[in-house]
Parts: sequence; C-alpha cells; structure tokens
Amino acid sequence: MITGRERSELKKMAQGIKPCVMIGKEEVTPTVIKAIDDYLEAHELVKVQIQDGAVLDPKETANEIASELGADFVQAIGRKFVLYRQSSDPDKRRIVL
Repeated sequence: MITGRERSELKKMAQGIKPCVMIGKEEVTPTVIKAIDDYLEAHELVKVQIQDGAVLDPKETANEIASELGADFVQAIGRKFVLYRQSSDPDKRRIVL
C-alpha cells in the first residue's frame, strides 16, 4: 500500500507518460490483464485508457485490475487510470519512493 506522499509523486511521474494499454469494446480480457502485468513488471507505472466503445467505470475497473495484479491504484482522470507495482526484479526497479 502506498502513502499519500508516494501517490502524489507517482501522479507527477504519470503526467509525462502516454497510455500504453487500451481497453476496448471487449472490455477486460485475459490479454489485457497480461499486457498490464507485463508492462508493470518492466516499467512499474502504467497508464491505461478505456476507449469509447467500452462501458466501464474507470475507477472501478482500475481497482479490480489492481487487486487482481497486486498493484496500487494511483489515479483515474476521465477515461484513463494509472497503476503502480514495484518490479519483482531488483535490476528492473526504476521508481524509488
């Protein structure tokens, strides 16, 4: 679980990244979960966009995915949300909180 100060730092970092994973009309599939999991392992911070064809609530979807992957919900703005999870490989850790 991240603290308020850590969440604030992660929000600042997330401003500079573009959405890396898109959730479309098929909504949250195992492929989407795998893509987010892989991206979190490599980069620790991922921004996800829910496209217009999907009828999902961003905050609810983010919390469900975060709990499934053992990640932390950082923020949701509009149809985008950000997740954080520290990499299990110490050599791949980029973010120091």
